[in-house]
Amino acid sequence: MTVQFTDRPDPARNDAGIAKASTWDVGTPERQRQAVDAIREAWGSREWPHPGLLSYSVYTGEDGATLLHYSQWTGEQAYQDFVREGRDARNADIDAAVPGVERLGLHTYELYRSGLQPEGDTRVPGCVVIVDVEFAGPDPARQRDWVDGVFEALADDAHPPAGAVAAHFHVSTDGTRVLNYAEWESAEHHIAALAAPGEGIGSPSPLWERVQKYPGMTGGGVNRYTPALSMRAG
Repeated sequence: MTVQFTDRPDPARNDAGIAKASTWDVGTPERQRQAVDAIREAWGSREWPHPGLLSYSVYTGEDGATLLHYSQWTGEQAYQDFVREGRDARNADIDAAVPGVERLGLHTYELYRSGLQPEGDTRVPGCVVIVDVEFAGPDPARQRDWVDGVFEALADDAHPPAGAVAAHFHVSTDGTRVLNYAEWESAEHHIAALAAPGEGIGSPSPLWERVQKYPGMTGGGVNRYTPALSMRAG
């Protein structure tokens, strides 16, 4: 199988058993660009590594220092096969081109719920917003209840936020985290939605207050990324 470069992954595809998400710190915008080029070369110069890898995508962080990696797999065994047979050679090529990459935490998720763009909507996301939520200890029911609360709050909003394309809520397989992979037309749309007074995301309503003050939440963050590279088997 060859490598096919694509516009973006489909986080809602129904054949993905798990998704892996991690962050690399490369330090500067220039090194971000160099690392993306090195990843493209390391992967494009080889055959697709495993039929169980459905997509692999890289995004540049708005902070000018980080790269987000998002990959979809048929299951954990496919990923472990890749680690054993193909990951090290690719990483060695990348490290040779961009020494000093700091690879931060890798987490495993399952897709739980998606809010999809309407059929016929042809908008292409120019920004991916990653919302991380951490909980105190494993509790799969709590993960899903929090996500359900977000959907309830969104449904109650008078006006959907302008520029929002789709949102894909993932729950970690260890029961401790939620990751929302949210697609937006642009970073500017997301910034405007957060700043909008009295309506939209996080408005001062009882439903949004429940989401923001949910019992057991211990941390999290919101980070914006620009799509840089996406691949699948050709």
